[in-house]
Amino acid sequence: MSRIKLTIDQQAATAQPGDTILQAAQNRNISIPTLCNLEGLIPWGGCRVCLVIVVGRPRPVPACATTAEDGMEVITDSPSLRSARQRIVELIFAERNHLCPVCVMNNHCELQSLAKDLQVDHVRYAFLAPAMGIDLSQQRFGIDHNRCILCRRCVRVCDEVEGAHTWDVSGRGAASRVITDLAQPWGSSSTCTDCGKCVQACPTGALFEKGIVAQRKTSISLQRLVAWRRRKDR
Repeated sequence: MSRIKLTIDQQAATAQPGDTILQAAQNRNISIPTLCNLEGLIPWGGCRVCLVIVVGRPRPVPACATTAEDGMEVITDSPSLRSARQRIVELIFAERNHLCPVCVMNNHCELQSLAKDLQVDHVRYAFLAPAMGIDLSQQRFGIDHNRCILCRRCVRVCDEVEGAHTWDVSGRGAASRVITDLAQPWGSSSTCTDCGKCVQACPTGALFEKGIVAQRKTSISLQRLVAWRRRKDR
């Protein structure tokens, strides 16, 4: 099949049929910020941090979940896009209780790094300060709902790669939270395989390994995800 030709930030780019705008940009070494996206998982487009402008369309679109099309003209950086991304990150900080200095992933957190890149040094919205719990019932791992950004990377990697579907999301809006099985304590889960993929996929300190403090999580690549899937299928 012939390759798709498009323009990204006034640079000629190509993509395979079915590739997303994000993949086309990455192939051209053009950086687009993301949070919920993880290579190897089905795009979800939930966080909206990767919004880009497609000339001719009425509103910005998520680069991770929008298929590249022939002749498409894409703008990945503009004052309006930077402002939108800053506000999205501020709202994420305002929704939960992200106390970076005492977080196990301080200085190794994707949300923190993104805020720095976008020059977010304050939040213009009222903090919700919800009463969120911490579940330490699992033998190896823990979850701190205060730091969860609802990116669903844990849900998706558990479902698409491990095939356990231990994780899911309960509630709506600001009351949403990730749960194991039917909102049981993680340690009581009958479906969890104790593989740790969800912990590796988490971009913040919401999911963590007990006894590991301020240590960078190993990034999950498409190759590792494929390798896991092959081992699972044997």
